Amino acid sequence: MVTALRTVWKKLDEVMIRFMSMHGTRILRICLGLIFFWFGLLKVIDKSPVAGLVAQTVYWMPAGVFVPLLGIWEMIVGAGLLFAMALRLTLFLFWLQMAGTFLVLVLRPEIAFQGGNPFLLTTEGEFVIKNLILIAAGLVVGGTVQRSKS
Repeated sequence: MVTALRTVWKKLDEVMIRFMSMHGTRILRICLGLIFFWFGLLKVIDKSPVAGLVAQTVYWMPAGVFVPLLGIWEMIVGAGLLFAMALRLTLFLFWLQMAGTFLVLVLRPEIAFQGGNPFLLTTEGEFVIKNLILIAAGLVVGGTVQRSKS
């Protein structure tokens, strides 16, 4: 009985590993694309819950202009990821946007940290720090971009 279960588990494990190897990166790229497109669209239609955070961070630009432009930027990144179009350019725009999200930590630390303590994040700080996982996902997707034959 135990040997039969081990055999079944081994076969199931092989199937799962094969599936993840074949489809994992593509699914990751599509999920990143959906997230970017969706979050960007929310900014464009003025329904984003982070519009205030963006406006407080990039305080030198009018929020009514900058937030929708950022939304369009994110929608372009999302579409590029969803449809695997111009992935080098798309990922370049992705990296720029991701770098921009960390501005709040530098320019407005009182928004990101409780009492100025970098280990005690606010809700906004957690929202920004979680972008580290998006950056890691972008690295995985970027690692699949084929080199040009020149």
